[in-house]
Amino acid sequence: MADVNRLGSSTSPYLLQHAENPVDWWPWTPEAFEEARRRDVPVLLSVGYAACHWCHVMAHESFEDVATAEYLNEHFVCVKVDREERPDVDAIYMEATVAMTGQGGWPMSVFLTPTGEPFFCGTYFPAEPRHGMATFRQVLESLTEAWGSKRGQIDEIGRSVVAQLSARSHPAGGELDLGKAVALLKTDFDPVDAGFGRAPKFPPSMVLDFLLRHYRRTGSEDALRMVTETCERMARGGMYDQLAGGFARYSVDGQWVVPHFEKMLYDNALLLDVYTQWFALTEEPLARRIAIETADFLIAELRTPEGGFASALDADTEGVEGKYYVWTPDELREALSPEDAGWVIELCDVTGTFEHGLSVLQLRQDPDDLDRWNKVRSVLRDARARRTYPARDDKVVAAWNGLAITALARAGVVLRKPEYLEAAKNAAGLVRQVHLDETGKLRRTSRDGKAGTAYGVLEDYAAFAQACLTLLGVTGDASWLRTAESLLGRVLEQFVADGTFYDTAADAEALVWRPKDPTDNASPSGVALAAEALTTLASVTGSTRYETAAAQALAASAALGNRAPRFAGRALAVAETLESGPLEIAIAGSDAELLRVAITDSPWGTAVVQGEPGLDVPLMEGRELRDGRAAAYVCQKFTCRLPVVLPEDLRRALRPVQQA
Repeated sequence: MADVNRLGSSTSPYLLQHAENPVDWWPWTPEAFEEARRRDVPVLLSVGYAACHWCHVMAHESFEDVATAEYLNEHFVCVKVDREERPDVDAIYMEATVAMTGQGGWPMSVFLTPTGEPFFCGTYFPAEPRHGMATFRQVLESLTEAWGSKRGQIDEIGRSVVAQLSARSHPAGGELDLGKAVALLKTDFDPVDAGFGRAPKFPPSMVLDFLLRHYRRTGSEDALRMVTETCERMARGGMYDQLAGGFARYSVDGQWVVPHFEKMLYDNALLLDVYTQWFALTEEPLARRIAIETADFLIAELRTPEGGFASALDADTEGVEGKYYVWTPDELREALSPEDAGWVIELCDVTGTFEHGLSVLQLRQDPDDLDRWNKVRSVLRDARARRTYPARDDKVVAAWNGLAITALARAGVVLRKPEYLEAAKNAAGLVRQVHLDETGKLRRTSRDGKAGTAYGVLEDYAAFAQACLTLLGVTGDASWLRTAESLLGRVLEQFVADGTFYDTAADAEALVWRPKDPTDNASPSGVALAAEALTTLASVTGSTRYETAAAQALAASAALGNRAPRFAGRALAVAETLESGPLEIAIAGSDAELLRVAITDSPWGTAVVQGEPGLDVPLMEGRELRDGRAAAYVCQKFTCRLPVVLPEDLRRALRPVQQA
């Protein structure tokens, strides 16, 4: 067995992947930088995540190579960071990488002074010459020489980068122009292949959420068309697992055919919510099918023994990207009868998407024989199960579990799937029990029921608070309100200064600058999530404090949303819900169909609480049964219309004006 380095005691699967490297890795600790100061050498900061294909490539080529490791150990202090465990560290050095090189990605390779200031940045460096790129060894030797001969210049570069990036500001203030955002998105929409922009195409989950909410309020056919075409292309292409459900990270081409195969929790949680909302609005059968299959994938393949949800499935199997998911015609003929194999080869466009005649399965149209397709899917799933399964990054991330809890709770009600709600409650119970400490601080991650060392960032507090408020609404358990109030109280105390929302807490470890970014990336920005959760809490409690804070959080995204709405989708979605009222719906008593109509037919994100009369929740005060039956109250700022007891009456009360 190889010697284990300092990463051996980590709870991060990504760091544990490197625990037997010959590189003398340090985790991100003050001691690592103290060692660099003592030795007067630079720090190599290597950032990645467990499901990252190119991280695996660089690890195999360089970090497992003894000669490279010996050079690194002699001339650098090497620090390894899991970006999913320390998004704050990842954020500031990714900002530096993009500023210095014009692009970013993982693995991220940043060279720092012993005080943490970046002076040279990059991503993947090959071990051998490739496409004109400098090799990793060439980079290391050049930087070692410069450290010895141009130290003053290096220190000045580091100080200058920190000064410029810490002084950067994201203009805040003003209001989001929702109509302008739709018009800008229309100009960026791909009219041929759907989605936005060019390849690679990522699932635009937050933008689709906004467009659906906009359609509900305004009836905009353009908004619905962009959603419908994008959701159909994503669901029918190679990015979606046609056998077992779940979406891959992105499509490397512009036609949604060739996926980058890692499956991330946050993508599937966000897309589950999008397809559920699409079905709630349109009753589109494809939307229902994809929502159910995606929820089933989350529960079957990402749920941990403790009840939380794991972060990701790896892209690689046995060192080959996508090997678990792709097929040749001969493999299909081996698994199926000749007739079924021929049918599937044509139906699923098995024409050699990749080299060696391999293809992902696509489903560009619904099968003409659905029973036959379901039987074939089952056979192919069983055949695929005999392959080596992708590695799973089984750490539980608070923010991403928050997204999954919210999506599953809503889907459970809308799709009439109580097992989804149970899964959501179990995951929330784990996060509350394991991640929250006795002081009210939230740990970012856990693994095997043991909390990690890093505390949460803004997205963790906000996403989990929204999950708690969603569970309050569908369970009538007031303890979820207490948890949400505690989480968002800490947000206002520790993450906000002079009206500005920061991504890290005031009492968190000080980095070379304090990150604050309103931009949605693969998941919603922390400040947009805070705007959403604070809006919901204000609706449930009637508190002007939370309402004011929500408006401040939303204002942080106004300039970005009015200029580049693709990167402010969640803030725009929250603004849509506010523009529709915001409404509050209180249901006194228990009625599954009233609750379903309340969620399905109200603006998505509306605060809904169902509970027994007397429930200790401000929105429920004075809400009584009507003639012994459950009654729904539609309210705005706690001023309510007459209660209704029939689902169709509630549906009529919630119908948008333009559709009435």
